[in-house]
Amino acid sequence: MINTFALHLDRQSSRTLVEQVVEAVNLAIDRRTLRVGDALPSVRGLAAAHGLSAFTVAEAYQRLVTSGRVSARRGSAYRVADTRAASPSLSPVWSAPSLNAAWLLSDVFADHSVPTKAGCGWIPGEWINESGLQHALRALSRVPGPRFGGYGHPYGMASLREQIATSLRRFSVPAEASNILLTQGATQALDLVVRTLLRPGDSVIVEDPCYCNLLQILQLAGLKVIGIARTAEGHDFEQLVRVFKESRPKAIFINTVLQNPSGSSLTMSHAERLLEMVTREGLWIIEDDIYRELAPSEAPCLAAMEGLSKVIYISGFSKTITPTLRVGYVAAHAEVLADLARTKMAVGLTSSQVTERIVSNVLSEGHYARHIEFLKEKLRVAHVHVVEKMQTLKMEIFDQPGAGLFLWAKLPINAEQSAKVATRALEKGIWLAPGSYFHPGDRRSSWFRFNVATSDNEVLWDFVRTLERT
Repeated sequence: MINTFALHLDRQSSRTLVEQVVEAVNLAIDRRTLRVGDALPSVRGLAAAHGLSAFTVAEAYQRLVTSGRVSARRGSAYRVADTRAASPSLSPVWSAPSLNAAWLLSDVFADHSVPTKAGCGWIPGEWINESGLQHALRALSRVPGPRFGGYGHPYGMASLREQIATSLRRFSVPAEASNILLTQGATQALDLVVRTLLRPGDSVIVEDPCYCNLLQILQLAGLKVIGIARTAEGHDFEQLVRVFKESRPKAIFINTVLQNPSGSSLTMSHAERLLEMVTREGLWIIEDDIYRELAPSEAPCLAAMEGLSKVIYISGFSKTITPTLRVGYVAAHAEVLADLARTKMAVGLTSSQVTERIVSNVLSEGHYARHIEFLKEKLRVAHVHVVEKMQTLKMEIFDQPGAGLFLWAKLPINAEQSAKVATRALEKGIWLAPGSYFHPGDRRSSWFRFNVATSDNEVLWDFVRTLERT
């Protein structure tokens, strides 16, 4: 028997739709409107009845399964679980995983048990372009099987490369399909650049703070990593000049706009000065521009300003379509691109033409431009709410971009307390991202990265208030 339950959604609430569905099911179980063994409405049925995304309902049901209130078996409905049948020796409803670098870099992506993901780096599942993805998947199902018989082209699917080149020309990047190499996400693109252009012992410059996975890639490659302080406008130029003289670096890695983790963007005047200094020194410029689509149209782009001579441009679709597809790309001079393609084939063969076809179809027929505007507006509103909460709690905010995923803010603790605070938060079901993850050398910091899309949550702010009293 499938039972219904009262579900009253408030789309203006600070609580996400996922949280509201979870709360409604829990309340129905507590009031015994739903009893042990009762089947919940199907994911698609509940979604259709309340104008929700199937991704939203699926995420809510998964959280209920994780909490032990609901059980799920393959091929069967979600049902109210008999909690009395649980062994007393088992863990309670939810227990925190161990907080360490390994969890952050691997297990966190598989661990769906943390209810409040304030420190995560992706858009919520309920913001995904579901209709565009479904249309793309239906189109994929009609592709004749023999077309999937080979490995695909080393550079990736030709039509998607052309679409990307056309898109880049909108931002004045002088790219053709011959300048594009598709990869398994932007992170693999970074890895290919490091493997191809740099050698163990080389010095490279990164922003401080910077993307945490980049630090791991550089460390694995045996490179000497030098951090240059990132300011709200760009970089500390005096420090940069000193590094040029003392270390003779080979490359600089830059998040031009809506930087991870600070959320800041280079000003145009800063970008011009930086480009002039770095090209004069002959460094490779690796521009990680994964957030370009979410940025204001006037934001500077180094590849547009310099061309693709010494700038290697990296981006992808994890922040706008979905991280699951793992489709990224490199735009570079044709000769450099040939070297990168050889490295790609050596370490992983071709990228997936299946996922590339899906992305291509979303771009062409999935109302992609409209979805980007939807994301930008959702993020703008989330920034307003989260900044307001931070200011109420007198938190120091590094920059207020009003766009993109991130805010970089300081908690009322000293740097040495950061790991303990993150662990305490995790015990309460809150994932925080301490600054040490983003600083070269794992330097302790009282700064934390907040994803505005997942931080508009009173559970998080109640926890921050407890820090003020300690």
